[in-house]
Amino acid sequence: MACRIHVAVSAAPFDQAAELAAITAGRTDIGAVVTFTGLCRDEDGRLAALELEHYPGMAEAELGRIAAQAAERWPVQALTIVHRHGRMEPGAPIVLVAAASPHRHAAFAVAEFVMDFLKTHAPFWKKEHGRAGDTGWVAAKDADDDAASRWREAGVEDAGR
Repeated sequence: MACRIHVAVSAAPFDQAAELAAITAGRTDIGAVVTFTGLCRDEDGRLAALELEHYPGMAEAELGRIAAQAAERWPVQALTIVHRHGRMEPGAPIVLVAAASPHRHAAFAVAEFVMDFLKTHAPFWKKEHGRAGDTGWVAAKDADDDAASRWREAGVEDAGR
């Protein structure tokens, strides 16, 4: 059975329970579902809000490409990526990745792979709104590039098979 991929970009909050139910409904071939939910941090009390901008159409297409790459590398039955845009206060959920597979190793690898590539390849831009009234764009981080580059190392892409 081919992997069912669901990608969504929305300003509205997502319902994590509903997303998980959609992945597992009527499925008996799934042995593991691994989820990652990214939340807006308050940056030690400094941040009032985080604003995420995206390139409509391109963001969804890139998330779809990342999901397809993951589905080609690991045995995964379903993969959901939901990413929000707009203004979010600390504590608000920003992104959900849910990977369903027969075995936990593949599900963990897929969720981690998707997040590493989402952080470096998906066209989203973050602007911080500080409690003191300051604003500024968040720069790309070398650590995110390093995390994505490890998937190109020999053997890592086959983890969980």
